[in-house]
Amino acid sequence: MIPGNKNLYTFLQEAGFTLVFKETTYGGAGKVKGNCDADLVLKAVVDYYEKQFEKAIIVASDGDYAGLVNFFKEKNVLLALISPNNKCSFLLRKLNISLVYLDNQRNKLNYGQKEKAPDGDNTP
Repeated sequence: MIPGNKNLYTFLQEAGFTLVFKETTYGGAGKVKGNCDADLVLKAVVDYYEKQFEKAIIVASDGDYAGLVNFFKEKNVLLALISPNNKCSFLLRKLNISLVYLDNQRNKLNYGQKEKAPDGDNTP
């Protein structure tokens, strides 16, 4: 867990996501490293075989997830891969899958002030 991300963790949990925390380390440049790629892949495959979900959307740009994405594609489980345009690994881009670029969806995903729901008489 990264203490500076506590509000994000709370927001995601309140939105219904289950978060799994792992001890982090720091790389040579002081950058946080979770080293969780293998853990995430293993968890996803175990959950698939235990029928914990029917369809999956993977959010990743790292080519380390290409095997998982391809596995889900072959099992007809993958709905889409979501990734930043400029960071999506060639290993993911070449899989011939539904690929949604995060940058193209930014206006739909921005966190900001929500519109008020209309009153019963359809006035805001």
